Amino acid sequence: MYQLDDLLHLMARLRDPQHGCPWDLKQSYASIVPHTIEEAYEVADAIERGDFEHLPGELGDLLFQVVYYSQLAGEEGRFAFAEVVDGITRKLLRRHPHVFPDGDLYGAPDAARLEEAAVKQRWEELKAEERAEKVAAPEQLSLLDDVPQALPALSRAAKLQKRAARVGFDWPEALPVVDKVREELDEVLEAMSEDDPEAIAEEIGDLLFVVTNLARHLKVDPESALRAANGKFEQRFRFIEQALREAGRAIEDCALQELDALWGEAKKLEKRDKPSAC
Repeated sequence: MYQLDDLLHLMARLRDPQHGCPWDLKQSYASIVPHTIEEAYEVADAIERGDFEHLPGELGDLLFQVVYYSQLAGEEGRFAFAEVVDGITRKLLRRHPHVFPDGDLYGAPDAARLEEAAVKQRWEELKAEERAEKVAAPEQLSLLDDVPQALPALSRAAKLQKRAARVGFDWPEALPVVDKVREELDEVLEAMSEDDPEAIAEEIGDLLFVVTNLARHLKVDPESALRAANGKFEQRFRFIEQALREAGRAIEDCALQELDALWGEAKKLEKRDKPSAC
């Protein structure tokens, strides 16, 4: 069975200036980023579908992205894959003093077990210290400093809100957030009545942001929830397409009422096929 060193060797061969792969030789950090994001989503998709047969392959694709960046950095004399491994190992050792009290990776596992709340608090304290170390001007330090700009918008909104909530900038419960959702929806309607495209876009953004906040209060990951909704829409729409195909009709020739009726049939089938609780 191939090992990690074999994968690193393969990557070096792909980037060999004389005998490597032309496509791989053209790549840069920036050109690989879309592939990295796609591979991360494919891992998430396999997990959500319970497709553990193909999960090792998807994880391998994601690992290859890390190897690729490390190869590029090694060619430029910036860092090597070993430094990536060393860095994450040191970070996790530092963030888990309740497991490695003396900082020794191979020390005896005899640390006292802490409650989850205490572990989480210490984790956040350590992350705050790390953020402070990265900022040149401490007076400009923000809780939001290391929330990645490249995160999907829903995920980033939830993370920003979660950070602000740590210092009390948050609603105490979900019901006031529901009121805020209604308020933002009213503002969308007002912008629509004024036929102001710029205001409509802004208010839609506000509405999405507060719906994300509602999801967070209800312990629902908004990105996962929307992915599930996408999957449900796709399944129902495919049902409509198949039903019309079997009837020998084009979807473009159908009235909305007919399509909506088929949509209702798709929903009924979902409920019928859904396993009932014992």
